[in-house]
Amino acid sequence: MPFLLKLFPEITIKTRPVRKELVRCLRANITNTLRQLDDAVRVINHWDALEVRPSETLSRKALDELETALTRIAGIQQILVVENAVYRSFEDTAERLVPLWQNEIAHRRFKVRVKRRGNHDFRSEALERYLGSVLLQAEPTASVDLTHPDVEVALEIKGERMSLVTRRTVGLGGYPLGTQGAALALVSGGYDSPVAAYRMIRRGLKTHFLFFNLGGPAHEAGVRDQIRHLWQRYSTSHRVNFISVPFESVVNELMAKIPDGLMGVVLKRMMLRAANRVAAKGRIPVLVTGDAIAQVSSQSLTNLGLIDAVAERPVLRPLVVSDKQDIIDEARRIDTARFAETMPEYCGVISKRPNTRAKRQQIEDAETAFDFSVLEQAVENTLITRVDELPVHSSTQLNEIEVVDTPEGLAGKRQYCIIDIRHPSERDDAPLNVSDVERLDIPFYELQDKARELASDRYYLLYCDQGVMSRMQALHLADQGLHYFGVYRHITTQS
Repeated sequence: MPFLLKLFPEITIKTRPVRKELVRCLRANITNTLRQLDDAVRVINHWDALEVRPSETLSRKALDELETALTRIAGIQQILVVENAVYRSFEDTAERLVPLWQNEIAHRRFKVRVKRRGNHDFRSEALERYLGSVLLQAEPTASVDLTHPDVEVALEIKGERMSLVTRRTVGLGGYPLGTQGAALALVSGGYDSPVAAYRMIRRGLKTHFLFFNLGGPAHEAGVRDQIRHLWQRYSTSHRVNFISVPFESVVNELMAKIPDGLMGVVLKRMMLRAANRVAAKGRIPVLVTGDAIAQVSSQSLTNLGLIDAVAERPVLRPLVVSDKQDIIDEARRIDTARFAETMPEYCGVISKRPNTRAKRQQIEDAETAFDFSVLEQAVENTLITRVDELPVHSSTQLNEIEVVDTPEGLAGKRQYCIIDIRHPSERDDAPLNVSDVERLDIPFYELQDKARELASDRYYLLYCDQGVMSRMQALHLADQGLHYFGVYRHITTQS
């Protein structure tokens, strides 16, 4: 069962040399992708379409998998499932066509479209009228509508060869992957950044992935799973990198040195500085983010301008005017939402009173207190892994961290202590009052350094307002072999 692939319309209007190169790349991408499913598949170039000829021995299930894979390759507008035959006559064509379409047009409006090439003694319109009449006789509940049909019955005749289209499937559209250069997408594991990366892939950019690790191995493992899925679904024709920058020390320095209202903007500026270095080393010309205007405080127009001021290359924002619900809907369609829905939202840097219209001088003055050697060290420790070689998620799982609603939940186990890991200003505004329990105040950005100094014969419960930071810190400590940390969820706290 061959497939006929219609090109993305923007490809067909290019000049002949450009179109030829785009189609050449598309053919290579299709071959690279499908040979993972059928090592003998053939991709044949026609001027107005590509034809895919699978192995004759493929099962029905394998053919369906092949068709699904074609729907996820950028550059293809439509996938037509065709049945090839020898053209003999109007009558013979009708005998073949009616069984394919009779049920499909029942109680619906249809039209017949014949595309013909070669020397024949009839015009396309004559065959269209004949086949339409035969179909109406076979299915009286149908009706002909040449302007707005529900169903288009299509066939192509080239010389003595005839192709009957039995099914049409919508393709991904866009440009062939790799034809528009490369991009580096900053990803976090939420809804937005994978959708932004997907849009760049669809537009033909070979997209690498840059992750700033704020929450330890568990955070990174979840993002790896999401990105590997996105790559497997839409860009297996190319080898791309997953680049991880350990950013916890940067966050710790920022929390200790930067005023509360400016933290979000300064963090994004630090990320762009690091991304510039990574992109320069990989010779990647543009950066991509999932920012959308006004979605969070750092994404006001004023703050986006301040963030971009440190960029050394263009920063593309495919979602910049998208509504959040539209982004979520698209994430569900490309199947990355299920990862975001189970990913803990790491609240590493959340200003209590964020400044949506920061001043350039404010930001630059605040950054004078920042130790930029911390950022340099984070970039030096960058880890680059090919996406197809990412390890399987083996980090400590969220549900392996013990959560206690009251200290009495650990009665009879070991002596325990509650550690309030909130920022000092948060502790001052809403003190944690727990009687008869020892309590330590260690801000989360100091915890990783001080944890090993704590007595290991005790059990420590980490506390923050929403419980997310506590879980991530406990997971990170567990991944380092420190398994005497859990989470304390105060009974009056809303989770």
